[in-house]
Amino acid sequence: MAMIQRNKLDRPESPATIDWPVVLAQHDRWLRTIVFARLGEPGAVDEVMQEVAMAAVRQQAPIHDPTKVAPWLYRLAVTQSLLWRRKQGRRRKLTDHYAERNRPVEGDNREMDPLGWLLADERRRLIRQAIARLPKRDAEMLLLKYTEDWSYRDLAEHLGITESAVEARLHRARQKLRRELTALEVVEAER
Repeated sequence: MAMIQRNKLDRPESPATIDWPVVLAQHDRWLRTIVFARLGEPGAVDEVMQEVAMAAVRQQAPIHDPTKVAPWLYRLAVTQSLLWRRKQGRRRKLTDHYAERNRPVEGDNREMDPLGWLLADERRRLIRQAIARLPKRDAEMLLLKYTEDWSYRDLAEHLGITESAVEARLHRARQKLRRELTALEVVEAER
């Protein structure tokens, strides 16, 4: 594989070194999908992916089996997404506290919710809302399946689970999405 290089001084039993720029470039697209599914904010994906790259390069325990890189990167992307959300939550709390102390007065013409008018396409908004209501694991499975056009085998290899587990998760995720879309009146209820 192109991602594995051995130094001339390495003994055969020493672990292979991984060329992280190549590996990260190879897995970049689907990892971005995972991060987006977890965060729901396109602007945050680049920031979290930088953290994933830095964490991969400075890893404490080197990976000995290069075939396990994809599942390891998946777990790393999920962890970095959670850390980013925690940091954003702290920032949001500070911002809310500041906004509460400095509420606009009656004559103030500032908008309270500037994002409300940005989403003109109602159906797209409702579908995004339905996906956001899903558990994160279900949302990322659906996004990887349908935005990356991955097969069950591809999903299983990248997420480190069996194909039957992928099939079961996708089935449950589709059912949950259908229920959410019905609740939002995007699709009609099944009779």
